[in-house]
Amino acid sequence: MIQIDDVLVSLDVLEQRFCCSLDACKGACCIEGDAGAPVELDEVAELENVLDIVWDDLSPEAQAVIKKQGVVYTDCDGDLVTSIVNNKDCVFTCYDDNGGCFCAIERAYRAGKTKFYKPVSCHLYPIRVKDFGEIKGVNYHRWDVCKAAVLLGKKLDLRVYQFLKEPLIRRFGQAWYDELDDAVQELKEKKMIE
Repeated sequence: MIQIDDVLVSLDVLEQRFCCSLDACKGACCIEGDAGAPVELDEVAELENVLDIVWDDLSPEAQAVIKKQGVVYTDCDGDLVTSIVNNKDCVFTCYDDNGGCFCAIERAYRAGKTKFYKPVSCHLYPIRVKDFGEIKGVNYHRWDVCKAAVLLGKKLDLRVYQFLKEPLIRRFGQAWYDELDDAVQELKEKKMIE
């Protein structure tokens, strides 16, 4: 583990290879699991504001869940997470003609309809950030649905932190990312990581 400012970063984030392979997984991380995606408190308003833009892209079931409980709820661990449909799909999940899923918010962002990309936890996946008060922990979350991403990451020799450069900068800033990258190069030179 290394520390950059007030953030502890697991060595797995620096060593393991990863690159999303949506053709293989079909966006399973948006529809699998036992809770929605973690949400920061300041993101709730963003999610509510984007509703008018993405509403017609959402399934009738997702619309019903949102009308009943809103865009987020508190899960059994006490974390604020996106609402889900049938204990499975994130309410912002949409499907294409090939059965692949995508985020309605990200699609609206890419079309220039909103400045909100999507919750930072979604953008950062498979990294999970845990708040420990004064310190944050950054860990690589392994999940079977991402096997193809691991294989593609190995083929491309792309480390988790490299694949997630944009969201890491979004969350922690460019200077923080540059310091992280410098630390990785130093660890590689000292043969402390592969």
